[in-house]
Amino acid sequence: MRTGLYISGAGLSLDAMIGQVRAAADAGFDSAFLSQLTSWDALAVLGIAAREVPGIDLGTAVVQTYPRHPLALAGQALTAQAVSGNRLTLGVGPSHRPIIEGQFGYSYDKPARHVREYLSVLRPLLRGEPVEYHGETVSASGQVDVPGAKAPSVLLSALGPVMLRVAGELADGTVTVWTGPEAIADHVRPAITRAAEEAGRPAPRIVAGVMVSVTADPEGIRRGVAEQVGFAAQLPSYRAMLDRQGKSGVHETVVAGDEETVARAVRKYAEAGTTELLVSPLGDEREQARTLELLARL
Repeated sequence: MRTGLYISGAGLSLDAMIGQVRAAADAGFDSAFLSQLTSWDALAVLGIAAREVPGIDLGTAVVQTYPRHPLALAGQALTAQAVSGNRLTLGVGPSHRPIIEGQFGYSYDKPARHVREYLSVLRPLLRGEPVEYHGETVSASGQVDVPGAKAPSVLLSALGPVMLRVAGELADGTVTVWTGPEAIADHVRPAITRAAEEAGRPAPRIVAGVMVSVTADPEGIRRGVAEQVGFAAQLPSYRAMLDRQGKSGVHETVVAGDEETVARAVRKYAEAGTTELLVSPLGDEREQARTLELLARL
């Protein structure tokens, strides 16, 4: 199982984000992933980071599909891929109804159909192939040519059965959040692997995002998460995954405790079939340093 560092970017300067990518590389992490929120453009930052920090894989987790036409995203992703020397993983997802309809003003009807059509257009564009596609939710006519760029690996944010089937059939894997090792072993891995096998595709990547803290106050860490991002439990896709795991909120998915406790939890993710653990370190500066040190050793 590979280990990557997740960087939210919210409230950080460009130098601070690049510094985190450099710290991850220096610590021996395999990758650094940025989210796409209402702040920095993740792919643009990754392109800059790629020139500053060699040797570490880079990725997005995730770029929203609805606000970005596949032709535009393909050009942006292939540019970052060329700049990085082909170290990019492109994580995409439909996001959530309150964001897509409330912030962007797009309809969120039929998100699974939208993602299926979107990937049907995006994947050939990333390979440099011409596309002529007219679907129910996506239409595209054109081609993207970026010299030196290979088609990046594409991950889909998928938690439910329908989206996992789409990920297995049309993407290279999934990137999850708020998902413990038991849910990966019993739900995510079987569903996406079966879909990939039936489509004649390679074994999928399973990238699991998890909040981690080596700390003497695990309950304090979880309370902080509940206060800051507890609202995420009300989003339907996250609520369904939490219910599947018997958890009341996202704070209950946090891995926190001493070194032995955290190491044991990390091993469970590997045993569940996770191919890459995407870590968000929590706590004060000392706790985060201890967390990164432990993960680097593991």
